[in-house]
Amino acid sequence: MATEGTTHLRRLSAPLAVVLALFSALNAGTCDEQVPLIMWTSEGTSLPTQSPPTAGHIVEQQQLAAYLEKALSVGPRNVVLFLQDKMSIEDFTMYGGAFGNKQDSVFPNLEGALMSSSSPLVLPAVSWPASNAVIGQLQDQLETSPLYMDPETLSQLRLNASSPALLVFRLPYGIGADLMSAKEILSGNDEMIGQVLSTMKTQSVPYTAIYTALRPSREAATLSMEAGLGGGRSLLQARGGYRERERERERQRRIKEKAGVYPPVEFKEGEESCILLWAKGLSVSILRSGRWEEHDLTPSTFGEGVSPKLHGSNCDKSKARLVLNYENVLGHRSFKLIFAMSQRHYKVSDRPWFTLDAVELEYDGTKATFNGSRNIYAPAEYSYRCESVTSFRWPLLIPHSSKDPANQWKVSFQDFQVQGFSVTNGEFSYASDCAGFFSPGIWMGLMTSLLMVLVLTYGLHMIMQLHTMDRFDDPKGPAISVPQTE
Repeated sequence: MATEGTTHLRRLSAPLAVVLALFSALNAGTCDEQVPLIMWTSEGTSLPTQSPPTAGHIVEQQQLAAYLEKALSVGPRNVVLFLQDKMSIEDFTMYGGAFGNKQDSVFPNLEGALMSSSSPLVLPAVSWPASNAVIGQLQDQLETSPLYMDPETLSQLRLNASSPALLVFRLPYGIGADLMSAKEILSGNDEMIGQVLSTMKTQSVPYTAIYTALRPSREAATLSMEAGLGGGRSLLQARGGYRERERERERQRRIKEKAGVYPPVEFKEGEESCILLWAKGLSVSILRSGRWEEHDLTPSTFGEGVSPKLHGSNCDKSKARLVLNYENVLGHRSFKLIFAMSQRHYKVSDRPWFTLDAVELEYDGTKATFNGSRNIYAPAEYSYRCESVTSFRWPLLIPHSSKDPANQWKVSFQDFQVQGFSVTNGEFSYASDCAGFFSPGIWMGLMTSLLMVLVLTYGLHMIMQLHTMDRFDDPKGPAISVPQTE
């Protein structure tokens, strides 16, 4: 039955096949915690036959790893991953031309790719923690680091069918006041998918493509509202109970989001917490053969069930040192990311401050040091937070010297927060943000306003200097003669 169902999916148009598969999941259960995943291969190659999940079944992380392992064991090991910020099955039902309106479909390139593939795989409901871990699973199975690309840089890359590669393309998603904004974004994402697949076709390298997302785009509250507004008969008591369940699920989801989805890295000296570190993204890059190779450390540092190795870390009242230990990072078997902090009392401000003195990379006996003490500091009882801490774009981290190996590295921390002293109850203290109160935009507005006030003041002053004439000429009478002496 599974083989027969897959054959029917191939005969139908691609968007309709996706919609039918997704509708089967929608009818059987809720969809506010799942995202779809679509996998296909380049023309002329095929994936091993895999039975799609039954209607309503949610694919968890372990089962998704089994699907990927079976596909990559036989299929091409050059993987193109299209990772969208958010996506739900409603995006296909609303914008995929599901009811015969092909001119309204925003997925023509995806449709063409699925039609040309001999064995597409559609997983309608994948739990979003599993989709979040898809990069790490592919990285483990391919034994290679992910390369974050865009269509322009892809044309400069030369792939080899015998050497595996993991190419990641991030796609945006957002809904504004007008629902057409989501449709336009999805249409732009489909055009980007078409550009990437066109470039891959020119290289004549077989590949496996995957299209999925990090989070669902539709919230439970929205779905429950639409269910309540829909027609049809239903018992009021049953419908009320359904709404209560949806409200509770939405409340739990907001609690998870408020908690930041995953907890910070915490180092304890004895029973007391003394160092906290959190970031939305941690990545390092090394320059090799004239191009930068990037490695994302986030999945190995944060997340549900992730326990980073912290041996080598220590802290006291004046010094704090957090050591994150990794393996197999950019070809280095042993790799350490070290945050060295210190605290001391400053007489000018008459209070203690802590500074992030250095960020160090230790790999196979070599150390690269970035100095951060000039830019990264906060009162000792506060934590430090910054939207972006990098060594290359508006750098807050500077290589220690011109000859330091740090000049061959790039580090990037997104939505970064750290606290090395005065940690209480395992929670961050009040955050001292790196953004000053007077930004360049505010200064520009103030200076422009001041200039306009000066011009207005000068104009009023000139108008006040005007005097009304005390004599007037009568056109019917003789002309007024004004002596030169007056």
